[in-house]
Amino acid sequence: MGLNVSLDAIAANWRSLAARAPAARTAAVLKADAYGTGAARVAPALYAAGARDFFVALPHEGRAIRPLLAPDARIFVLSGPLAGDADLDGLIPVLNSAEQFFRDRVTRKKGAFAIQLDTGMNRLGMERAEWAAVRAEALEAVTDHGTGPALVMSHLANADEPDHPSNPAQLAEFRAMTDGIAAPRSLAATGGVLLGPDYHFDLTRPGIGLYGGLPFRGARPVVSLDLPVIQTRPVRAGECVGYGHAWTAPRDGRIATVAAGYADGIPRALSGAGLRLWAGDRACPVVGRVSMDLITVDVTGLDRVPPVLSLLSERQTVDEVASLAGTIGYEILTSLGSRYPRSWTGDQEPAASPPPQMPRP
Repeated sequence: MGLNVSLDAIAANWRSLAARAPAARTAAVLKADAYGTGAARVAPALYAAGARDFFVALPHEGRAIRPLLAPDARIFVLSGPLAGDADLDGLIPVLNSAEQFFRDRVTRKKGAFAIQLDTGMNRLGMERAEWAAVRAEALEAVTDHGTGPALVMSHLANADEPDHPSNPAQLAEFRAMTDGIAAPRSLAATGGVLLGPDYHFDLTRPGIGLYGGLPFRGARPVVSLDLPVIQTRPVRAGECVGYGHAWTAPRDGRIATVAAGYADGIPRALSGAGLRLWAGDRACPVVGRVSMDLITVDVTGLDRVPPVLSLLSERQTVDEVASLAGTIGYEILTSLGSRYPRSWTGDQEPAASPPPQMPRP
């Protein structure tokens, strides 16, 4: 009962994506509590599988997993150092602007850092003129780990659409801004890995693909979610169910009420959208409105109502639920609420061989 995360599946997805970019190191993105799956459990499992480079969004996310990983694990903070946040011990900030670069060099002197460039997404990173103004100083900066940045990276805006013209345009811009530098380079997240070797460079940064989501169609499912049945009741033809009497029973039947709702990350937009819960291999339609704590399900077709009904499983993936809600799998995963009892299955053995080494600047 509750939410189960397969650490074996996450590790298998990481290995599968690593195999698609054999000349590069393969990192793992752990932001938003490992996309809602529990970074404290996922980070050590991925380290055991062979990952040595990890990305988080904010410094406190990095500080939370730093004690859980061996000293050779590198943790990059994508937002960089926020104003007033000087506690980056054991973390590598990704510097997104000239202002961040110069402030970091003043406050941390020789600490390791990475650089993000904007190649067309217009979200984070230095554009050409800004990069030109700091490039020489950044590439020659003396750090605790040598000279120059640990990584120079950018991010693709449309990697989940392989034929989108912005992909080759961003690739060309990234090459124009970085060709000839000695620092390791990174452009590809999950979608970029799937675009092929031209996008891989020295390090790839898969995120959603590790957790079973699109665009990685070969991913193993990671999350299963079973919802407890609180009560069942008969309904007669013409009786209404739930807030607003949004559903009327077309025939005599039976309704099960389960303990979950939009407070638990099941969007209210799924009301009337065709969502089903599963009793083994039998689909049961969700009827009426999704409310804060409760969902009502038509179980008329079941001979016996089980103690739990499944929302997420191999029969109904996170992306299928997201599509019904008019959103993406990322949002469903990262919204799964804290009220679910959680469990993690799978113990990872240490990696048989170290990951590829990136060239040092």
